[in-house]
Amino acid sequence: MSAESVSENQKTFTLTNNNTGDSVELPVLEGTCGPPVIDVRKLYEQTGHFTFDPSFTATGSCKSRLTFIDGEKGILMHRGYTIEELAENSSFMEVAYLLLNGDLPNQAEFTKFERDITYHTMVHEQINYFYRGFRRDAHPMAIMCGVVGALSAFYHDSLDIWDPRQREISAHRLIAKIPTLAAMTYKYTVGQPFMYPRNDLNFPENFLYMCFGLPPEPYQVNPVLTNAMDKILILHADHEQNASTSTVRLAGSSQANPFACIASGIASLWGPSHGGANQAVLEMLDEIGDKKNIPEFIERAKNKDDPFRLMGFGHRVYKNFDPRAGVLKKACDEVLDDLGINDPRLELAMELERIALEDDYFVERKLFPNVDFYSGIILKAMGFPVSMFTVLFAVARTVGWVSQWKEMIEEPSLRIGRPRQLYTGPAQRPYVPMDKRK
Repeated sequence: MSAESVSENQKTFTLTNNNTGDSVELPVLEGTCGPPVIDVRKLYEQTGHFTFDPSFTATGSCKSRLTFIDGEKGILMHRGYTIEELAENSSFMEVAYLLLNGDLPNQAEFTKFERDITYHTMVHEQINYFYRGFRRDAHPMAIMCGVVGALSAFYHDSLDIWDPRQREISAHRLIAKIPTLAAMTYKYTVGQPFMYPRNDLNFPENFLYMCFGLPPEPYQVNPVLTNAMDKILILHADHEQNASTSTVRLAGSSQANPFACIASGIASLWGPSHGGANQAVLEMLDEIGDKKNIPEFIERAKNKDDPFRLMGFGHRVYKNFDPRAGVLKKACDEVLDDLGINDPRLELAMELERIALEDDYFVERKLFPNVDFYSGIILKAMGFPVSMFTVLFAVARTVGWVSQWKEMIEEPSLRIGRPRQLYTGPAQRPYVPMDKRK
């Protein structure tokens, strides 16, 4: 194989069949950032061959202008802005506007957008009855899969995906209502009354109020917790073409309604290999049990033959460091300091962080604490049960899912997704009647 220039601006990749000597030239496409890609869309037509890429880890499934990740350098950008800048200077609502519309809003645009989201936070009153159909001990993600998908039964006026205005309304409704549904899910599982959203609170304030407010007493806004929740939402808003985002895009390619597409993303996120990483951190801390046991488990983590792994350290994508972790570490320290919590598990987490960061084995391999390590600690400190962690991930990621869905629908070359396969089953064989089978 070789790459060659065919014009000043265009390159091709020459693919040669060593058995026949036949060659085919495939276009090479270059994006703004990241490695170039070989366009194989006409490969089957020209050669009779498919590509084989299990899990699509070497395949560019789409063009996107939303998010760029460079795992080697520890870079995460939304629309060209680094995640560190956005987390330091913007609110989650600003980041949501950026992902949806392409640019940061001016004051007038932001005021209108924030108002549009705020005034969509209420859900249809009959949705309350859906919750009664679930057992009290149902997993919150099971409830979310059901109630989010059910939104399409209530909002018929925004299901035409080819109408730009209806797409916008659906996007606003999903961003606004999923936090309400998430809070209702939490309240249902703990047996407390639902708290209706308040228009005088901003997005993270309102979400925490709906989760932890109670009718008998006024809710006190805690700016430290609000700031931490805002940071968690920003840092989880979008992460390129991961499993759940790809699920949303694939569902959307069939022209399914947006509520169904986001419900499919929630189902994909539920998998422990995807959205359950911060839950795994706390389960690991429970396994360690006590600070005196940390050295033993550190040594076990270094042993390749031992199944124990330090959860929340290192990252599949980020080979250097997770750019989101530094932001959340600061918020984590502020939350723990403000709440003054005396929780052995949280103290254990902080001691584990300290020891791992000083251990040459982890430093040399760049196995630093990632965003899941700190988000799990923060959410536990706030009072969320572990079963709600992935739900909170979904609240944040809804913005990314909706933006990815909207971008895909507006792509002129939209076609239904149809991955191919390498078939390894039996070749055609004769049918044998049952009385003649051995």
